[in-house]
Amino acid sequence: MYVTSFLRYIRLGGRCVSAHVIQRRSLSGADAINALRPFYFAVHPDFFGQHPREREVNENSLQRLNGYLENLQKPGARSPKPTNLTFYVRDTKETADSSGSLIASGFRSVSFTLQSKDVLSTVLDVLRSCSLSVEHMQDVLKAKTRKSSTQQPETAFYRPIKWDKTYYTFTGFRDPEQELEQAKRVEPTLSFWLRNNEPEATKKQNASLPRREELKRLKKLLIQKLGLLDIRWQRKWGVSHKCCQLQSLVRLSTQNPEALHHLRGHTIVFTDQSGMNASGHVMLGTMDVHHQWSKLFERLQSYRSLFQQSDWLKERISHLLGGIQVIHIKRLGPALPLEEHYSTLNTFHKRLLPQRLYLHPRSLQGLTMTLENDRSTPRLHEMGHFIIPTMCDTLQLQNFLQSQAQEARRRMQRKDKLEAEEEDLIWSCLQDLSLRSLSKEPSVSSSQMIPCCRRLMEERSPQMQGLRLCVSHFYSVMQDGDLCIPWDWKG
Repeated sequence: MYVTSFLRYIRLGGRCVSAHVIQRRSLSGADAINALRPFYFAVHPDFFGQHPREREVNENSLQRLNGYLENLQKPGARSPKPTNLTFYVRDTKETADSSGSLIASGFRSVSFTLQSKDVLSTVLDVLRSCSLSVEHMQDVLKAKTRKSSTQQPETAFYRPIKWDKTYYTFTGFRDPEQELEQAKRVEPTLSFWLRNNEPEATKKQNASLPRREELKRLKKLLIQKLGLLDIRWQRKWGVSHKCCQLQSLVRLSTQNPEALHHLRGHTIVFTDQSGMNASGHVMLGTMDVHHQWSKLFERLQSYRSLFQQSDWLKERISHLLGGIQVIHIKRLGPALPLEEHYSTLNTFHKRLLPQRLYLHPRSLQGLTMTLENDRSTPRLHEMGHFIIPTMCDTLQLQNFLQSQAQEARRRMQRKDKLEAEEEDLIWSCLQDLSLRSLSKEPSVSSSQMIPCCRRLMEERSPQMQGLRLCVSHFYSVMQDGDLCIPWDWKG
């Protein structure tokens, strides 16, 4: 379950936690989501549309929190490692203007470490760390205390409660369903939003043109000078920020040219940490100093060796599993370090070796799979690749792969068809609407991008001409003039 599933659950009207839902050790997953509803509405990424950096931090931290909670619920799973999280928590004490729209009064940064061994304690730690009320958890806590004192196991049962509106009136808590409905009501139409924001976007875009040219020049210079395949960025930093990063690398190439010889033939990715990622790209942490980058370049030979061993493990796994290919899906959150990727492959390979799987050597050829440490059962992704837990039962795995192979091929064909259609529509939008560029965030799927592009061509707003458009989940004018619009914008 990803962050989007949390949000979808909330939007579908998930109910608040019942005092009578008590499990032997902790809350269930659904109850945890219910109990954390005040927290989700305080850190919800969709409410940070005008603050892309804070929105990204919250999105990444929510994914890590979700993984931590899922791991706690697995039977027999080891206690998760302490996890450091940072959230930007918005002030939900909002006032309304004359039109009834909500005006956020700001947000604050909160950092804390998760070390709890059960879901209930984790939920309480999150709420208290963010200075959010735990009043709605008091009955659960009292029941847990009574249970601990008597040591008598209680029978778990479920009685869903949808709190009456009077509850919010008398307690002073905000009604999250009402809050979301108000936010939806004040969402503008695309044409109205463009009329109000196109002048600002054009002004910022024109001001950024010299910096964009400098960025293009620096990138071309470094690729040629260092023999690189490409230079990329994991985050959507501003053009000025990207220029500073490249200028820093130029200075290092002048001060210590010998250290950069090892980069030839590599792709550089500017991200949050230095090292090599699962794709074999060299990661340069933007907070690291030149000395740390130089030390990384000196260790590249050992990283190459580890990358080759990872490829060998993928080949061996593919041979044991009927020709299926092990791939790595780029995540929205922090990059996957090569060391972690190798460890996952090695663990899975050792688990397969003693088993005798009855799979034809080429029966699964053309199919793909990813490995995950934080899952307990295998599943088939909507895009056609298998998601396999490293510790799953091998007999169960064999049966699952064989039974779902045909469906996986069907989904892969559908994915290829959607991606081809999406590419054609993006090109048509660029030409017909005279856009300077059209892109999308990784979290926007092809099935969302396709209807968005079709509607944009039907709208044919003259205010789009010459703009840089990014399809996302929210409206925003970025610092360099790029316009973000939600894929499901209102007409």
